[in-house]
Amino acid sequence: MAFNKPMDVLSQFSSDGHWRGLLDYLDLPGLYPAGRLDRDSEGLLLLTNDGRLQAQITSPAAKLPKTYYAMVEGAPNPDAVAALRAGITLKDGPTRPAEVAQVAEPDWLWPRVPPVRYRQTVPDHWLRLTITEGRNRQVRRMCAHVGLPVLRLIRWQIGDWVLGNLPPAAWREITLPK
Repeated sequence: MAFNKPMDVLSQFSSDGHWRGLLDYLDLPGLYPAGRLDRDSEGLLLLTNDGRLQAQITSPAAKLPKTYYAMVEGAPNPDAVAALRAGITLKDGPTRPAEVAQVAEPDWLWPRVPPVRYRQTVPDHWLRLTITEGRNRQVRRMCAHVGLPVLRLIRWQIGDWVLGNLPPAAWREITLPK
């Protein structure tokens, strides 16, 4: 199943007393998230009842590509983009190279609640990044490392599964490999 996880929702069924969990949106016993998406990130979250598939989706060895749209503070310069494409060395070690492109604001974008803060003197730009790892807050840490703090992060695709026109807090059945 594909779910468009809204901002400020945990990638677990239970809430933590402060942030809502998936159970506030989904009453589908037996399904579990295949991977995580940070509380302050939005977008595609896959859920399954197949433990082997869940492990395959989340295994670093599988190198399953994950594509994100990141609204960053500041203007990406060629050196920053080149560094992301080459791989960044973070505190927990070097990352694999990322596919990176500067893109226009997506035309499918929904309003975020709460809205992203606007700063008149600091421009923001959008990047589309594809990574083949899934470290904790990896895209945010990579972008911050090159001087481009992430203001909004949306996961668009995991492997062949795409968020598409699924609205926030909605879900749909998807075809899973056998």
